[in-house]
Amino acid sequence: QVQLVESGGGLVQAGGSLRLSCVFSGRTLSSYAMGWFRQAPGKEREFVAGINWSAGNTYYADSVKGRFTISGDDAKNTMYLQMKSLKPEDTAVYFCAADQYYIGPQEARWGSWGQGTQVTVSS
Repeated sequence: QVQLVESGGGLVQAGGSLRLSCVFSGRTLSSYAMGWFRQAPGKEREFVAGINWSAGNTYYADSVKGRFTISGDDAKNTMYLQMKSLKPEDTAVYFCAADQYYIGPQEARWGSWGQGTQVTVSS
């Protein structure tokens, strides 16, 4: 059973930075693809970024390219999302996700989810 626990959310002013963490347990992090999604009030959950450990590939939504960076520490079984130049429209609950076979924007295809962490960006 894979378990994911996010942390690092909070309140930040526009232009500021935050780093989210997702601790992964139950399997070896490197054997899974992992990603970040977010859900703003009244909106659907959307893909933010993903990483394929074995291939070393990363993927980003256009809205966060150049501002967000996904990375991980296999020794700590932790994935990160470094967020810079934050905007009020980045306000959302951020979720980490993992799957053995899929990486991409289709929420339903990801097998495991964390509980989410709130990010609020004030203008």
